[in-house]
Amino acid sequence: MADVSNSNLLDINTGILKKDACVVLVKTEWNAAIVDQLERGCIAVLEKYKTAQIIVLEVPGAVEIPFAIKSYWDNAGKKNKPDAFIALGCVVRGDTPHFDYVCKAVTDGVVQLNLSLPVPTIFGILTVENDQQAKERIGGKHGHKGEEAAITAIKMIGLVNSFKK
Repeated sequence: MADVSNSNLLDINTGILKKDACVVLVKTEWNAAIVDQLERGCIAVLEKYKTAQIIVLEVPGAVEIPFAIKSYWDNAGKKNKPDAFIALGCVVRGDTPHFDYVCKAVTDGVVQLNLSLPVPTIFGILTVENDQQAKERIGGKHGHKGEEAAITAIKMIGLVNSFKK
C-alpha cells in the first residue's frame, strides 16, 4: 500500500511556488462530507504557501471533473489562466460496477488533461471501498490527501516554471 511516509512528498524545501500563482480546485458534490474535508486541507496548504488566488468550482460528480477543467481552461482569458488544477472527489465502491466505470473515466480524463494542457492537473480523488477508508485519508492513518494534492500542485507549478528559465 502506498504510504506518504515512504516518500519525500511532504518535504517542501525548494521554495518553488511562484508569487502570483493561481490554482483552481474542481470538487464533486457526491460524498460532500469527505470532499469538503479534502478541500479544507488543500486550501490550508495552498494558503500556507501563499498561493495568490484559489478558485473553487463544484461539479455534480467525478466524471464531470475533466470537462469542467477543460472548459475553464478554454474560457479563461489569457491573463486568467491558472497555474494548476486540482481535482477533488471521493468515489466509494457500491454494489454495481458503476464504481469501476467512474474511476476509470475520471482517471483517464485527468491523464488526458495532463497530456493536453500546459499546466498540471493533480489527481486528488479518493477511490475507496468504504467510508472508513475515506475517513482514513482526510487526516487519519493514511494522512490527508487534500493536503498532499496541494503540495503536489505547488511542486508541479515549480517544475513547469523551471522549464521557462
